[in-house]
Amino acid sequence: MKNYYKNYVDGNWIDGGSGVIPVDNPANGEHLADQACADFNDIDKAVKAAKRVHKEGLLTAMRPVERGRMVKKMGEFLLQNAPLISKELTLEAGKPLWESEIEIRGAARYFEYYGNQAETIEGKSIPLGENYYDFTAYEPYGVSAQIIPWNFPFEMTSRSLSAGLTTGNSCVVKTAENDPLTQYWFAKAAEYAGFPDGSVNLLCGLGKEAGVALSSHPEVNQIVFTGSVATGSAIAGEAAKNIVPCTLELGGKSAAIVYDDADLDNLLNSLRWGIFYNAGQVCSAMSRIIVPRKLQEEISERAGELAKSLSVGPGSERKEFGNNMGSLISELQRDRALALCQKAQSAGASTVTGGHKLNRPGWFLEPTIFNNVTPDMEIAQTEVFGPVLSIIPYDTDEQALDIANGTDYGLVSGVFTKDLDRAMVSAQKMRAGQVFINEWFAGGVETPFGGYGKSGYGREKGREALWNYIQTKNIAIRLGKGAAGRA
Repeated sequence: MKNYYKNYVDGNWIDGGSGVIPVDNPANGEHLADQACADFNDIDKAVKAAKRVHKEGLLTAMRPVERGRMVKKMGEFLLQNAPLISKELTLEAGKPLWESEIEIRGAARYFEYYGNQAETIEGKSIPLGENYYDFTAYEPYGVSAQIIPWNFPFEMTSRSLSAGLTTGNSCVVKTAENDPLTQYWFAKAAEYAGFPDGSVNLLCGLGKEAGVALSSHPEVNQIVFTGSVATGSAIAGEAAKNIVPCTLELGGKSAAIVYDDADLDNLLNSLRWGIFYNAGQVCSAMSRIIVPRKLQEEISERAGELAKSLSVGPGSERKEFGNNMGSLISELQRDRALALCQKAQSAGASTVTGGHKLNRPGWFLEPTIFNNVTPDMEIAQTEVFGPVLSIIPYDTDEQALDIANGTDYGLVSGVFTKDLDRAMVSAQKMRAGQVFINEWFAGGVETPFGGYGKSGYGREKGREALWNYIQTKNIAIRLGKGAAGRA
């Protein structure tokens, strides 16, 4: 890796007006590289470059199929360079190498999926009777501002950038401060695909400076943000001043209801992915399981054995698929998760395993299982964003649903049962944007993703996400001597 990474604006690599941001390796706490830190003027240059691309029609004048091919070409470039990108991502984000490889492949898949959609975004004809012809057309907003989280920095940029470019928007991406280094690959991919300068702009900066500058910029036309409720609320407030639409994905406290006929082996496989993948730093993590009281101890014991079987350490040390877990992104995040574990223990939750940091360099937290958690405990209400599972017992189906719906969030939820009727009734009653039945993280790029309540609004992924990046224009034509003044 290089010692210093610049920002990318209007086809040029530039320094940051606010100096540099030091980037550390979460697996050992050592300094990895410096990233140019953007200020207001840097953001302004990027937005103006993107605005120029839109005003000159450099993307919208293309036939959609041609633009789609360019989007797909970006994904192909990422796949070609996946081995190197994966290693770099592991170093800056603390993930095991096999997790980084999954993330890069997932990132490339967004460009493939949305590139294929480019020529399918079609308007419709609306009948108004004789002498009238009416139709709708979809147009890009113009400048799409995309503020990226640190938990899946590469995949989340791909998710919004691919959709934005597919629909003809020019994009300004503010990368995460913790792990911004691999983002330069998107600039290389855009150049490889032939996108005009200014179509893709990538900057890293502090939220209080670059983030505010971008979300409040008067020439930004649409905003996509993934992150905390507090930051999302602030961004929405800034955007509202300019009447700019937002898509906000703000995390969750997702629960799985386990019914008494569930396949427990299958449940344990979902637990492995649901709460320990990316060290639990997943907004849709399975952070709560709501279990029948008669199965509580068996599930607790088996979940504990699973957690203890995981090897925790630097992601670059080993590559075995699935049996190791990396670090949290930073000391601050590790200590926040640790404090929530300590509060849970003080509140009366039973520690099945874990709950401590590792006595080694880096920001590691043990895979943690708490049993006998009650719905009112902080650990059952607050997003930990770490490898921490809460087991909550229930006595009736109605009580289980009340517990599942009993937080401010509503991102995803799950049901484990062999009874399809029971599963579907539960899915209808769950207050969540996505419900998994018998497999956590079922679905894929093709399935819409987004939340209820404080988990945000708008949808990412799937064809439905494209509507966040376009607006509808209606064109009504009077032909000949049609009657005037119609109702």
